[in-house]
Amino acid sequence: MSEPSLAPSTDKQTQRRRGLMILGAVVAAGAILWGGWWLFYGRHFESTDDAYVAGDVIVVTAREAGTVLALHADNTENVARGQLLVELDPAADEVQFEAAKADLARTVRDVQAGFAKVAELQALYANASTKAVQAEADLKRREQPAKDGAISAEDAAHARDAAVVARAQEQAAKNALAEAESVVSGTTTATNPAVLVAIAKLKSAALSLAHCRIAAPSAGAVAQRTVQIGQHVAAGTPLMAIIPLDAVWVDANFKEIQLSDMRVGQPVTVTADTYGSSVDYHGVVAGLGAGSGNTFALLPPQNASGNWIKIVQRVPVRIALDPNEVRAHPLRLGLSVKISVDHRNTGGSALGSTVHPLNGAGIADTADKDADKLVAQILKENTLRAVQ
Repeated sequence: MSEPSLAPSTDKQTQRRRGLMILGAVVAAGAILWGGWWLFYGRHFESTDDAYVAGDVIVVTAREAGTVLALHADNTENVARGQLLVELDPAADEVQFEAAKADLARTVRDVQAGFAKVAELQALYANASTKAVQAEADLKRREQPAKDGAISAEDAAHARDAAVVARAQEQAAKNALAEAESVVSGTTTATNPAVLVAIAKLKSAALSLAHCRIAAPSAGAVAQRTVQIGQHVAAGTPLMAIIPLDAVWVDANFKEIQLSDMRVGQPVTVTADTYGSSVDYHGVVAGLGAGSGNTFALLPPQNASGNWIKIVQRVPVRIALDPNEVRAHPLRLGLSVKISVDHRNTGGSALGSTVHPLNGAGIADTADKDADKLVAQILKENTLRAVQ
């Protein structure tokens, strides 16, 4: 019998060794490429998927108590800054406003009467002073003749009594003038204390009336509307919330071991789970939190108590997004995102944060200016030209 051939087995072993060598070469090349990428590029990035979209939630509240008459916005709707949202019943406030207008007009007229009374009392005081001088002069003319017996003692006594009465009338007129001047002295009609009090009451009534029309303090999307037509709300009752979706940011929670080279101003790439990798957002590091999330928890850890386990802490980092990209692909609060921070440039601040101002504006903001115009009109209509 002939011996079996070993060639097929040898060929399989050779092919297997060649395949393993190729696989090892590929793995080695991949490891070298990855190591080179990480050494020269990848190690300069920190990433996390523990990140969420955040933004301002502007709560619209009632500034005065009242009954809701109309609603002009609802959930999911976009509103403009200053747009009317809610109307409260203005009946009671209108009554107070009209009463304040009438009170101001009456007070202006009373002050005008005070100025006129001062002018009148000045004339009376001048007349009393003249009579007192005349009475003193008559008394002096009769004193010597009375001593010489040229006139009777009775005539001299009458002259003396007349001088005393004239001086008393002069003093009474002087006191009355001082009392009248104390009300209006050193002021004009517009700056008189009584008028200023009436003006303050009118402005307060005007503001209360304006607060019956509740406007949007900022542009954004309406959310969490809780108020209903016919509901009586107290001052401070939350009515709805407005979220400016074009000014959202990202709060990314990085591990503490990732923060050594992170600085304000470093570029950031963001991808949202909503759009996936097809949409990239670009932003910058706007600020780093003042403490870990664990520190500000409802029940913060008490490490000194002995019941303690060391874990890696996370610190919130705020990422400011490009508003143009956010408008092109809107984001909502709470959406999950992935963050990658390029921290090669470490020249920025490790603590600072960009300023994020918010300015509210609504219908009530114009009420004070309208009240000033109304006050000027009432003063003009109730002020006599002859009195300053």
